[in-house]
Amino acid sequence: MTNISLLKKINSPSDIKEFSPDQLEELSEEIRQTIVGTVSKNGGHLASNLGVVELTLAIHTVFDCPVDKIVWDVGHQCYAHKILTGRYSQIGTIRTENGLSGFPKRNESMYDAFDTGHSSTSISAAFGIACAGEISKDDHYTVAVIGDGALSGGLAFEGLNNAGRSKNNLIVILNDNKMSISKNVGSMARYLSKMRIKPSYLDTKLRVQSRLEKIPVIGKSLAKGVKNFKDWLKDNFFGHQKNMFEQFGFAYYGPYDGHDISQLQTALNAAKRRRGPVLVHVCTTKGKGYEFAEKNPKNFHGVSAFDIDTGEPISSSKGYSDIVGEFLCKTADVDKRLCAITAAMAAGTGLDKFAKKYKDRFFDVGIAEEHAVTFASGLAAGNIIPVFCVYSTFLQRSYDQILHDAALQNLHIVLGIDRAGIVGEDGETHQGIFDAAFLNTIPNVTVYSPACFDELRNMMYNALYHTRGVTAVRYPRGGELYLPSDYKPTNEPYSFYGKRNAEILIITYGRLFSYACLAREELEKKGVNVCILKLNTIKPIPKAAPRKAAVYRYCCFFEEGIRHGGIGEVFGFKLYEQGFKGSYHLTAIENYVHQAKTDSALYRLGLDDKKMTEKILKISRNGGKANGGEKTS
Repeated sequence: MTNISLLKKINSPSDIKEFSPDQLEELSEEIRQTIVGTVSKNGGHLASNLGVVELTLAIHTVFDCPVDKIVWDVGHQCYAHKILTGRYSQIGTIRTENGLSGFPKRNESMYDAFDTGHSSTSISAAFGIACAGEISKDDHYTVAVIGDGALSGGLAFEGLNNAGRSKNNLIVILNDNKMSISKNVGSMARYLSKMRIKPSYLDTKLRVQSRLEKIPVIGKSLAKGVKNFKDWLKDNFFGHQKNMFEQFGFAYYGPYDGHDISQLQTALNAAKRRRGPVLVHVCTTKGKGYEFAEKNPKNFHGVSAFDIDTGEPISSSKGYSDIVGEFLCKTADVDKRLCAITAAMAAGTGLDKFAKKYKDRFFDVGIAEEHAVTFASGLAAGNIIPVFCVYSTFLQRSYDQILHDAALQNLHIVLGIDRAGIVGEDGETHQGIFDAAFLNTIPNVTVYSPACFDELRNMMYNALYHTRGVTAVRYPRGGELYLPSDYKPTNEPYSFYGKRNAEILIITYGRLFSYACLAREELEKKGVNVCILKLNTIKPIPKAAPRKAAVYRYCCFFEEGIRHGGIGEVFGFKLYEQGFKGSYHLTAIENYVHQAKTDSALYRLGLDDKKMTEKILKISRNGGKANGGEKTS
């Protein structure tokens, strides 16, 4: 174990600018020890953070943050950056309620230049910041740090294309670790592999340049002349060998050893001297310094709490993602038309076994959710049944493709929407609270929402074989929750549970059904009879459901999704169309949801059993008024 001594003295990046090479090496070990210790308790992104420690140190010794702006793509590798920018004393709170975010946040620190959480955004954002600096005559450097996995996203190329034509002072650092979450795939991965050349060449190149520049009076001019001559030779005789980034308009430096701080400092200083867009290519090892993460970076990308000595998770149980993976494998055994698609998230979405068993019917498209949906639409047009398993938060990127390429043609693609609802500690950028609302706006879309594993299997089968058009099955992170012993999973579009002659009706879907059952039991102990209407198909809302709900005196809809445009709003409208004369109360999510454990977030949002019970008791005691005042809607 490394003794933490240097870190305790660092309050800002300026404190490390005069550190010796030996001190920086010692500091890198202290940072790694801190990251491993913190993530082992709080969970989070481990392998990606361990891989950029030296790179982060080099960036903060060469650039003057926050005057210079650093944009971290995705932002899941920003832990060392946070530690070095005055947040070491708070790092133990990362990803906890009211603690540090696991991603860059502008409202958390002046050192965080741009909020990130999704992939491939850094170049576009950094180019915008650089242009803003030009307009305002603010002379600073803007740096985008992007991984090779994120470079598989189309937005990254849009940014490269736009920025490469400019003269703006933009530096893109390509952190090449041969990984995204799953192993990198496709042409970009092969292209970058060819560009990784022998370190001896890189050392010689840097050494010659450095020695030329040290020659008195004429050194820098001589070094510049040699470089210009080399560029002329390359352009006129070897133009066909110019690499892709140079053809985009970037000066290309690299590749460099991403764990050699001195080499990185030299490269970044060279990039600073070069005006206009520059790309610095560095090669790093994901999980560097922690044996288990180095050997298995995929499993240590995003982790829950684990034992440092063994690398084993402290707790694990089967979740909805696992059930989907198992179901698809079993179904693919008998249906050769079934294909599975992932956007670089095979393990996270439960498709890793499918990927091994059905290699010819498994497609990892990289971090490219838009492409995934249009690709799936093409498969469907060829009479194949494609299933695209994707986190709810990342499906947001595919709205246009779902609308234009799939639903407009009524093509049958299946979306397995993983992590639907509150996901917890990753915070605002990752909560799956918008999919039900935005899918609600698109014709030719069916959406199922199971409350247990058996219903998930039934609804996946329905999605594959009993529907047309775009069909989504949305399911939460984690596993099954409480269900009453007398509840029988159903395959019907909706179902009632409890005493039908009650005055109060709870309406909900998905995992909130479990909380509603607990609330019902508690309310009955207090003498309040409640019935539950469980929606299994949430789009379209089953026609008979609002009609049968309209006979109740009080209808209380609880939704683990955004309120505006959500299922609860649509249900309320349909309810009043049926001549409903009672009071309708909708509890749903009004805004982005901050990081917290899922149970805590649901309580805060009024969506767990305790808050359901509390609200219904107020309604029953106050004649339909939730707060003793006006009726809510």
